[in-house]
Amino acid sequence: MGNICRSPTAHGVFETMVKAEGMVADIEVDSAGTHAYHVGEMPDKRSSQCASQRGFDLSYIRARKVEISDFDYFDYVLAMDADNLSILKSMAPTRHQNKISLFLDFAKDRVESEVPDPYYGGPNGFDHVFDLVESASKGLLDVIKREK
Repeated sequence: MGNICRSPTAHGVFETMVKAEGMVADIEVDSAGTHAYHVGEMPDKRSSQCASQRGFDLSYIRARKVEISDFDYFDYVLAMDADNLSILKSMAPTRHQNKISLFLDFAKDRVESEVPDPYYGGPNGFDHVFDLVESASKGLLDVIKREK
């Protein structure tokens, strides 16, 4: 939504996994929000703190808003929840609707379909988001590797 909690978490985790697989030349990772609340800001301190505790760095990520050109440029446009999914689908040209899905669609053995927004929750909410994001990131990377 604002690109300071869930999306930069997914960005940092997935990009780290891409690097570990030696696929940086093949996969470009970015994150963006559906709203311009925090454009130019760093990720939420609680997200960054949780990331650091798990060995991920989010310090280089800055919030930005989704642009129409993103639908042309990226092969996957992933939403954290149904509200953002709906916004993305309403923004995207018809020819790119197939690129848009929920991020947790890639998580194995998932119970939840949406990554909850931890912004107003306690510190456990950020840990839970990381657990979900790590699972979905692994699943997404597996799908991309199979497509290659």
